[in-house]
Amino acid sequence: MEESEIKGGQGQVLNPETFRDSVGTMEQSGKRKWVYPRKPKGKYTDYRTIVAIGLLTVFFVTPFIRISGNPFLMINILDRQFYIFGQPFYPQDFFILALGAIASLVFIILFTVAYGRIFCGWICPQTIFMEMVFRKIEYWIEGDRNKQIKLDKQKWDWEKIRKRGLKWSIYITISLIITHFMFMYVVGYAEVFRIMKEGPFVRTTNFVVMVLFTATFYFVFAWFREQACTLVCPYGRLQGVLIDKETINVYYDFKRGEGTAGRAKWKKNEDRQALGKGDCIDCNQCVVVCPTGIDIRNGQQLECVNCTACIDACDEVMEKVGFPKGLIRYATEAEIESETKFHFTLRMKLYALVLVGLIAFLGYLLYDRGIMEAKFIKPAGSTYVIRDGKVNNTYDYTLLNKSNRDITVSFKVLSPANGTVLYSGSDKITVKRDAILKGTINIQFPEEEISLAKQSILIGVFDANGEMIDSYETYYEGPFKMQF
Repeated sequence: MEESEIKGGQGQVLNPETFRDSVGTMEQSGKRKWVYPRKPKGKYTDYRTIVAIGLLTVFFVTPFIRISGNPFLMINILDRQFYIFGQPFYPQDFFILALGAIASLVFIILFTVAYGRIFCGWICPQTIFMEMVFRKIEYWIEGDRNKQIKLDKQKWDWEKIRKRGLKWSIYITISLIITHFMFMYVVGYAEVFRIMKEGPFVRTTNFVVMVLFTATFYFVFAWFREQACTLVCPYGRLQGVLIDKETINVYYDFKRGEGTAGRAKWKKNEDRQALGKGDCIDCNQCVVVCPTGIDIRNGQQLECVNCTACIDACDEVMEKVGFPKGLIRYATEAEIESETKFHFTLRMKLYALVLVGLIAFLGYLLYDRGIMEAKFIKPAGSTYVIRDGKVNNTYDYTLLNKSNRDITVSFKVLSPANGTVLYSGSDKITVKRDAILKGTINIQFPEEEISLAKQSILIGVFDANGEMIDSYETYYEGPFKMQF
């Protein structure tokens, strides 16, 4: 790096054309620059591996978990079937799901403001599958960075055909498995097994959709790779708006690394401190290990996913040359510039307050959601009938059982008080769990009780224990009587 590109001891001043105006995975001509990251190893890599194993286990096990006979998690938009933690949700509950989505967004914002892109490096499905599944298979078949570069440059001989063919075959198989499990979150594992059993000729549409999704996953993990993070994912752009000098991120300690004379190659028995040289020995290990092809020493960049590979690589080198670890570490920009420790800022506290309020309101809505939703609607074109001095109106009812048990209900007119419910069958109606039941009832009032052509009535729905579980206000028609 030229001396004009560094302002030693007081910060970093870099030529913006070197990295700010370009993407690390693309040449200046626009041609794709393939990234061959060195296989990472170290403390954080081990931690991330443990987290990845846990998350992958959750992903592959969750579709088979059922609570009270319901899927633990299923989002079926086409059939409008939603199960979260085994509880059924319906289109009528969309406002609750929307509020939950807003609360999740606020949580992501708060988490990003405080801890940067730790989600990207540790939890994001793209990173988990790419770095902990597909990349490890690539290391196993083709070897580490140097061997991969050599294999890519060599002619298509038997070795290259064998290795690439094996890798691509495994990639396709894993992509197919991921697709099937993704569909289990949509239609349930039983339906996926049924589709597989019946075959592509019976379920042609399902088969084509699965092929398309498999091809998409294969394309992303075999070719598109880190570009999903650097070019497509909006979270990196959002990060630029949310983070500030108080946000914890993976940072290079430029004050320690550059010193007053800048970074320099390692020389044995040299007094680097006396010469003003920084602790960075310019070994480039933090660069070759980066899965998005950036140089963390250039400062915070939107391509950085906080995967910590550079931390492990740098710590390994620092340990070998006898320098303290942590030249690259989790820190805030303020901590590196002025040694200010991390603290929750006013902005973080306000986000946290909004999040707590949303969670509290969401909890209230879930608690107040009820186990039954009832509607009583007069059939189109129907009118009242007067028989034996009583006025009769017909209603079509719809009962939605939101609970995980069968419920036996009965109806009662709450207001006005003299109404009578006439059932077409038994006065005890059983609604199956997680089901919708429709039927017809008649409600009659003595003729002298009805003085308006149309008036409101309130119908209550009661369970077998006599407890009201829902009510519905509708209108009642009758003969108009002139009042004198």
